[in-house]
Amino acid sequence: MWLMVLLVLGGIAAGFYYWQMQPEPGPAPAPPPAEAPPEAKPEPQIRHPIKEMEPSEKPLPTLESSDDAMLDVLTGFFGQQAVQEFFDVREIVRRFVVTVDNLPRKHVALRYRLFKPVAGQFLATGEGDNYLTNTDNFRRYKSYVLLSDAVDARKLVAVYTRFYPLFQQEYVNLGYPKGYFNDRLVEAIDDLLAAPEIPSAIKLVRPKVMYLFADPALEELSAGQKIMIRMGVENAVRIKARLREVRQELTGQALQP
Repeated sequence: MWLMVLLVLGGIAAGFYYWQMQPEPGPAPAPPPAEAPPEAKPEPQIRHPIKEMEPSEKPLPTLESSDDAMLDVLTGFFGQQAVQEFFDVREIVRRFVVTVDNLPRKHVALRYRLFKPVAGQFLATGEGDNYLTNTDNFRRYKSYVLLSDAVDARKLVAVYTRFYPLFQQEYVNLGYPKGYFNDRLVEAIDDLLAAPEIPSAIKLVRPKVMYLFADPALEELSAGQKIMIRMGVENAVRIKARLREVRQELTGQALQP
């Protein structure tokens, strides 16, 4: 689940009380009419419930001690070398949950990024006001695509389902006491699938150090969709195909390309 989703994240009010002194006490005011109690808000409806798993002989670790188990899972899917190369293996559950929650937003919190930065620098052609994306950038994402191709979506979702209570607990800890993490995961996948596919070079601007899309509509896209655009159409199409497989395993609903 991890790789697919990347390429696949209340204030405290203080009351103040005071006494207002009257020069002369007057008659006690009539009590205000009783207010009707506020209507209880309905509980958020779960749209994509996780399938119940058969009880396992091996209990889940606690959230606080889950890194070793998560590292074993990652290593089992991708191998030790790939895990060391691509993943940050501290607070893995939190990094996964924060990344999923942030992907449909404008920015991803780098502090809890699950993946290490893509190797190499972003390349552009041209100069002045004529910057364009460089197709050499797409090669930087090829290893991620190959990694995703090697993973069985059904087994991936089965492991995710097994450890789902930890993801849900972390989602609640992040400030969503009534949220359902799997619904957010499906939202993140759908957002990635909706990323536009632009076959030609894209015009860029460079107001400071970082390159931005010249088209404001592209620059306003979510963090996840901009990742999909940056990796190039060929890579994005392959990642989207895997995301559809994962989504179908999660929801039982097939999506057409």
